[in-house]
Amino acid sequence: MNASTGLLARRLDVLQGKNLRKLAGPILVCMILGMMILPLPPFVLDLLFTFNIALSVMVLLVSMYTMKPLDFAAFPSVLLFSTLLRLSLNVASTRIVLLEGHTGPGAAGQVIESFGHFLVGGNFAVGIVLFVILMVINFMVITKGAGRIAEVGARFTLDAMPGKQMAIDADLNAGLINEEAARKRRSEIAQEAEFYGSMDGASKFVRGDAIAGMLIMVINIVGGLIVGVVQHGMPLAAAAETYTLLTIGDGLVAQIPSLVISTAAGVIVSRVATNEDIGTQLTGQLFTNPRVLMITGSIIGMMGLIPGMPHFAFLLLGAGGIQLGRVMKKNAEAKNASAVIADAVPAALAPVENAEATWDDVALIDTLGLEVGYRIIPLVDKNTDGELLKRIKSIRKKFAQEIGFLPPVIHIRDNLELRPNAYRIALKGVEVGTGEAYPGQWLAINAGQVSAVLPGTPTTDPAFGLPAVWIDSNVREQAQVFGYTVVDSSTVVATHLNHLVVTHASELLGRREVQALLERVQKDT
Repeated sequence: MNASTGLLARRLDVLQGKNLRKLAGPILVCMILGMMILPLPPFVLDLLFTFNIALSVMVLLVSMYTMKPLDFAAFPSVLLFSTLLRLSLNVASTRIVLLEGHTGPGAAGQVIESFGHFLVGGNFAVGIVLFVILMVINFMVITKGAGRIAEVGARFTLDAMPGKQMAIDADLNAGLINEEAARKRRSEIAQEAEFYGSMDGASKFVRGDAIAGMLIMVINIVGGLIVGVVQHGMPLAAAAETYTLLTIGDGLVAQIPSLVISTAAGVIVSRVATNEDIGTQLTGQLFTNPRVLMITGSIIGMMGLIPGMPHFAFLLLGAGGIQLGRVMKKNAEAKNASAVIADAVPAALAPVENAEATWDDVALIDTLGLEVGYRIIPLVDKNTDGELLKRIKSIRKKFAQEIGFLPPVIHIRDNLELRPNAYRIALKGVEVGTGEAYPGQWLAINAGQVSAVLPGTPTTDPAFGLPAVWIDSNVREQAQVFGYTVVDSSTVVATHLNHLVVTHASELLGRREVQALLERVQKDT
């Protein structure tokens, strides 16, 4: 009874869709094989062509809304199955065109008929030219470029793997990350290398699909002429017009989704991993500078004044660009003015102190303190969940596990007397270390095995005194390839702080810490 109940429950789970995702791949393979083997009626062919177009559009949109390539790690497999789907549709449509094409343009379904008549106006010469142009765009431009990017990306990813692994090991040894986080980051590095390697090979599917599309078109036209003239006794001109239009419609309805999928491949491999989708990146970076828009609008407007040019189109776009730039400039000025006022009002409204000084006004000396310049404040801001705060908690925990007692709480405060990017570490009010950190930039540390010099701000690693250079984020992967150990600004400060805390551990062991240890031992015994 229990076995029957369990079996029934499992069947209900399948019916409710819990395991349908596991069946998606086999169902798609069976559908592809069925289209190649079984003759399909025109209505089913219309549904499958529509599904192919919808699938290509969906893949393109998913690729545009992903934050990084690994968010769509299944894309190489999607590329393979979409190519097989298009080729199986070509086989099915070729069968029905050659078997039923003599009955009229609607023999292969309304989708092929509409693509053959509406898009090219019923002119097979225009259809052939349009098909060849689409194939050249797909094969020579998009697919070739995406394949080259994937090839270079795979090579650079493999070259950068040792540097990335060293950076993970350094963070793990410094207590900045735990074992689980290190394992996850190593897995992401391996997945990234596998992804670009798969994309390098998967791009060959699309190139082969474009070549197969051209060969299928030629074979269909020749085969249609033979079938129409020899088997069905059609006049040569009528057979050429009928079968050529059907073949062109069949080729276009397959080539357009192929072009969309190739565009998705280019979007996936050409984008830089950020926390924004491609649309936000484009609008945020293209329309950041109002001056660029106004200069562009002025150039377009001057081109519109040239005799013989379409004045309305050029002047309209030029005026629109200038006006948009002016609006953006006013908004930026208003935003800056509001920020200045917001900073000035609290200081102006601060109450005047008339009370006598008391012992409460005496600042106590912190056992362990970290003072930062105003540009480093975002790293330690509780409201924005600063990354350095998490690192400091990990440092104290790792220190307690390795040294044997809990270090004092690290008091963090801003100091306007410091340089904007400077920080100072103090032990019982005495400075024991200083350094600089640049949020948004990366510190490339030369451990003695680098192969090139990087552009940036030369400096010295504050923790270990190694030569280093502050670089922008777009040079990070290149630095790892050259053999540098690359860390962010939070890691720089945290590593320096951890090094000093361990070095001065004997000075941190005071009466309070010893008392806490004795109480802990007494409690355990």
